[in-house]
Amino acid sequence: MRGAYLLILELPEDTGILVGKQGMIHFQKGSYGYIGSALNGLEQRIRRHLRSNKKLHWHIDYLLASATITGVFIKESSKREECNLANAFEQSVDAIPGFGCSDCTCQSHLFFGPAKAMTKRATSQKMKPYPLDANP
Repeated sequence: MRGAYLLILELPEDTGILVGKQGMIHFQKGSYGYIGSALNGLEQRIRRHLRSNKKLHWHIDYLLASATITGVFIKESSKREECNLANAFEQSVDAIPGFGCSDCTCQSHLFFGPAKAMTKRATSQKMKPYPLDANP
């Protein structure tokens, strides 16, 4: 399966996280949405994000060391959809500048706001819920 995905995360407390070359970023307690793509194995990418023991490679890996994934949405596609989705998310939740978008011109691929607003935006973009238990 190929396409884009949204991880909905919950950060239990305010925290500063050293995020690779980005440096120290302060994250507020609350809900975050991260948009990514996997054109060669969407299910494998989601499975990787759900694992706790992994090499820190992408920006999101650093945040996932402190946050919990509470939901996943996918949009199957053979073309890159993540930037279109990120632009749509900027309309309803706050962007975390420069996060997860070092290979494109987007403002961000990480967003902060109510989980309900992110879920609503995901469904309006034709993203479908992906069961967390599908990836043991």
